[in-house]
Amino acid sequence: MSDERRMDVLRAIVEDYVATSEPVGSRALVERHSLGVSSATIRNDMAALEDSGYIAQPHTSAGRIPTDRGYRVFVDRLTTVKPLSAPEKRAISAFLEDAVDLDDVVDRSVRLLAQLTHQVAVVQYPSLRRSTLRHVELVPVGQRQLLVVLITDTGRVEQRTLEAARDLDEVVVAQLRATLAARVAGRRIAELAGLVDDLAEQYSADDLALLRRVVAVVEETLHQESEERVVLAGTANLARSKDDFARSLGPVLEALEEQVVLMRLLSDMAEDSATVSVRIGHETQHDGLVSTSFVTSGYGDESGAAVARVGAIGPTRMDYPATMATVRAVARYLTRILAG
Repeated sequence: MSDERRMDVLRAIVEDYVATSEPVGSRALVERHSLGVSSATIRNDMAALEDSGYIAQPHTSAGRIPTDRGYRVFVDRLTTVKPLSAPEKRAISAFLEDAVDLDDVVDRSVRLLAQLTHQVAVVQYPSLRRSTLRHVELVPVGQRQLLVVLITDTGRVEQRTLEAARDLDEVVVAQLRATLAARVAGRRIAELAGLVDDLAEQYSADDLALLRRVVAVVEETLHQESEERVVLAGTANLARSKDDFARSLGPVLEALEEQVVLMRLLSDMAEDSATVSVRIGHETQHDGLVSTSFVTSGYGDESGAAVARVGAIGPTRMDYPATMATVRAVARYLTRILAG
């Protein structure tokens, strides 16, 4: 038996099962696909695929369905991810570019992705720890209170207030603001250490101490764990595929409610070198998600580095090429908008 023909049979089974949700038999493969061999030959190929664990027989009918391993081979053998149509691209661009701030961008992205994929959409907020500082603003809000505003390259805005040891001098605050503008812009958290060590001759001890406190506030803010969060949309889409889940929707919905589960998955998938990462069934390593697949792609900053991920979760019987293309497209538009 030809290995390539066997993979063609597997591809045909996956495509037919995704389209019909019915187990696929040899006769249907002959009728729907130009495989160039007889039904008897296809039956032999299917038997070999079943022995290898790529397909399974759900009941006593002649039909077969893909296993997690079969879906994995199918996804890994996708040589290209089909591009979106021009109208789809224009719709995504127009919808996202009207966003007014980061929260609006994330909200629009997750709703759009859920609508396009008919799956559960997930958008991870850009991590402060992986972002680059674009600007640090200092605003006196009282005699001794100073508001520190952080703006990252991905559009995150964070505000913190600190109490100065003495009354604030507006001239000094302006000087500190200028110093931070020159030294902080474009830096990541790992580069902030020792930022003010060489400024002792430019400022008095009190002013230098205030500058150190401002930098400490910046570092503490960037270190915070609370900024690691995700937004979901489209959980109702799972109801349309309820027959695809071996037990019920309950375990899936419970897993989706646990942000720590999604954050772990997103973190694991961020280590993949592929532009679009896919976890299938048991690869999610969570009992509640064994009937699902998770497709994600990173979106980034001006340098192209990924600072967070966007993705779609649905049953393992999903249209992988279309879902992968849509997730990748939304991720690219997110990168373009945030970097702009």
